Amino acid sequence: MSTTYTVVTIVGAAMAAFSAGSVFLHAKWVVEPLADYGVPRAWWPWLGAAKAAGAAGMMIGLFVPVIGLLAAIGLILYFTGAVITVARARWYSHLAFPLIYLAPVVASLALRA
Repeated sequence: MSTTYTVVTIVGAAMAAFSAGSVFLHAKWVVEPLADYGVPRAWWPWLGAAKAAGAAGMMIGLFVPVIGLLAAIGLILYFTGAVITVARARWYSHLAFPLIYLAPVVASLALRA
């Protein structure tokens, strides 16, 4: 396991955890756009839980590779869904936000290969 992979994985996990925490704490800069995109409020805890599980899985994956692989795939699917949600809501100026969270997860998976 390379140092670059480890650092990128930790950064990706930390970013996903931060994003999950922002949803759980109802940070205004996160939940207002979710409402604007049409994401039902009842989904928010589940979305936060998915990101938190992905973050934990990426960290566990440093020691149990298959868990990290599955967590990275899950987060890639999650953030790809977020990109699609933002695009469908026609908030094109916000597309960068889910892409920023997606990038280190994709990089981690690529470095793992």
